[in-house]
Amino acid sequence: MDVLLLLFAAIALGGLVFLPWMRRRKAVQHTERGLAVAADPMAGYGFVPLEQLDVRLPGPDEQLADALAEMRRTHDWRPAAELLRSTGEDWELRWQRVQTLAGAAAFELADTPPATAAPGGVRTGGIWLRTWRAEAPKDPGGAQTHAQFLVVQALRDPGSQDFRMILEEARTVCRDAALLAPGSPIPYITELAVARGLGERPADYEELWNKVRQRAPHHMGAHLAALSYWSEKWHGSREQAEEFAARAAAGAPARSLLPALPLFAVYEHLPEANMVRSLFQSAVVERAIEGAHFALREAPADHPMAPHVRHLLVWFLVRAERYAEAMEQLRLVDGHVGAVPWSYGRSPAAEYAAYRALAIAGWEQLGGTSANFRAQG
Repeated sequence: MDVLLLLFAAIALGGLVFLPWMRRRKAVQHTERGLAVAADPMAGYGFVPLEQLDVRLPGPDEQLADALAEMRRTHDWRPAAELLRSTGEDWELRWQRVQTLAGAAAFELADTPPATAAPGGVRTGGIWLRTWRAEAPKDPGGAQTHAQFLVVQALRDPGSQDFRMILEEARTVCRDAALLAPGSPIPYITELAVARGLGERPADYEELWNKVRQRAPHHMGAHLAALSYWSEKWHGSREQAEEFAARAAAGAPARSLLPALPLFAVYEHLPEANMVRSLFQSAVVERAIEGAHFALREAPADHPMAPHVRHLLVWFLVRAERYAEAMEQLRLVDGHVGAVPWSYGRSPAAEYAAYRALAIAGWEQLGGTSANFRAQG
């Protein structure tokens, strides 16, 4: 399970970044406090127990879950291929499914004991992806999943001497995938992570970003992937990241989630040693929270990226002690925890459960009860 958690930490939102040590330490302290103040957060609220939280996805996707179960049982690639064919040109959903399929293949490969390796020492985990590529080399879904799989493999160990070589291979597969489906933005979104890892020049990155925008100009997942490049942790600065997010939010069409993008930019640039309450009640944070609330009100309820926004909102709302609002987000998102910020921690399920416990404790301190929480639902 630890390997699974690390892998999904690497691929969340395209494998954005790993938080520095100080933020991990703060998260652990907050986790311990959360578990202490509400030892039994399930009592009367109907929330999913910690051990049953799904770390693979930010929200439910029964078709994807069924395909993953069938592939794990049979090692057959066809359920994945059929799933992506049925997804069609729903680019937000397709991007999320490609990421998850790639992560599943990487987990299976890492989780295969050496003793069960095939003759010659080749591990059989994730063999369905290799078979898919061999038996259906012209299937764009297989090429897209393969490219993202290579990105996951590289991000597992950025310090490896093979890091650049794996990313270069991923770039080649991205370009093969783009030829198989010229109108799809998916290969170019994966290539955003490749270009970030390889340290492409800003002008070259902008050229790649324009290819994404030509195909899916308001794609939330693509904007989240690009945001990392412009952050100070990679190749930009806080000002560049905030400008990128603000520009996307201002130009968002109706029913878009892009007005929530500034909240992610704020999260990526929080000061490491000043995680105090007043910071989360500042005008900058409040504006970003309200932008996310607005986006969720306007966007379709079933938008594939909505759970990502809700999970980050829970984190900010608990920090800001806006417990009633946090509880409303928990009502809508509980059960799946494969999203930032939980996926940055050592144990995403435990991180999420701790914040859920804090929200419940704060709700009850304000006079809320499990009965009136259920009644409001």
